[in-house]
Amino acid sequence: MKLIVAIIRSNKLDQVRESLIEAGIERITVGRVSGHGRHIKEEVYRGKVIVPGLTPKIRIEIAVNEDFVETTVDAILNSARSADSADGIIGDGKIFITPLEECIRIRTGERGGEAI
Repeated sequence: MKLIVAIIRSNKLDQVRESLIEAGIERITVGRVSGHGRHIKEEVYRGKVIVPGLTPKIRIEIAVNEDFVETTVDAILNSARSADSADGIIGDGKIFITPLEECIRIRTGERGGEAI
């Protein structure tokens, strides 16, 4: 089991969700987050150097069995990348894949892959 966390642009949420549903991934958790990556540039405002605020993003969390990891990642990559370039643009987001030690469905007590 793996936990896939994707940080994407806010305007890409509907596209990513639709792509995941088409790929057979229907159980996701979505939250609003703020942050910044490499693209921070200091600006000068009235003679004072300031760092712009945090950028609003969307965090998607998806717990999947091993068989669905590549399907999930491909669905996110294909739908979250900006269409401006084949390589996307800075700020398109990131995908993190971590091992998921255990999953337990509260309602039934099922554990492991069956609970996902």
